[in-house]
Amino acid sequence: MNPLISDTEGISVSGSITGLDHLLVPGQIDISHGLILYLENISVSFDGFRALNDLSLSLKPGELRCVIGPNGAGKTTMMDVITGKTRPDSGQAFLGQTIDLTKLDEPAIAHAGVGRKFQKPTVFEQHTVWENLELACDNDKRWFAAFHAGLDRRTRERIEQTLSLIDLERQAGRRAGALSHGQKQRLEIGMLLMQQPQLLLLDEPAAGMTDEETVQLAKLLQTLRGHCTMMVVEHDMSFVASLAGDTGRVTVMAQGRVLAEGTLDAVQRDERVIESYLGR
Repeated sequence: MNPLISDTEGISVSGSITGLDHLLVPGQIDISHGLILYLENISVSFDGFRALNDLSLSLKPGELRCVIGPNGAGKTTMMDVITGKTRPDSGQAFLGQTIDLTKLDEPAIAHAGVGRKFQKPTVFEQHTVWENLELACDNDKRWFAAFHAGLDRRTRERIEQTLSLIDLERQAGRRAGALSHGQKQRLEIGMLLMQQPQLLLLDEPAAGMTDEETVQLAKLLQTLRGHCTMMVVEHDMSFVASLAGDTGRVTVMAQGRVLAEGTLDAVQRDERVIESYLGR
């Protein structure tokens, strides 16, 4: 039995900041015990290879957690478990106290408040930036309805706020396929934000970006800190440093489990991390 499960009524991550109000609509995630994500002893095997090995990890509401580790450490498989793409062989995965992620499919988990961004940006390249955000809106997601029902004032305001947040206001009428790689990455994050996630998973979002684009992305994620819980899997240590700062928590994975956890400075000085990942 999950020790975090209780009969407590569902509550939501809350807070307020100008331009982010559309992210803060109350949901049904019970965080009364101080955790929004709880993984315990998760194991996953593929053809005899153990991708996750008794993995345990938890996130607090509003936290921005960076996850690092060598290729094959199980980082992507962990995200697959959280989003319902992969079923664990054993272990528990809960969103808040009451939502058992192992019993839900991918659409249900997304509807519960979990958004995921893969490394390669996925946008509707033939449509404008504005239309991409409109299509991603959490109302009626059918493309026909999206383009023919018309926008109410609230939805239009949400799109405008999101455009400002991802710094694509000037590109609103531009075809998404004409954007730079970094702009596409920010657009996809904006599309996820339109769906009002309370937990956002980002898989190597800075990959392939220029230095300037990386700085812009870091600024965006820092703006979201405290208002949308985020897990960022990344190899770019400079980018990790810009997100974690001096006090942010960093998780190091290796061989399918957590190897170390703490501030970036602490994990970089950990002998196990140096030996398995960072090198000398």
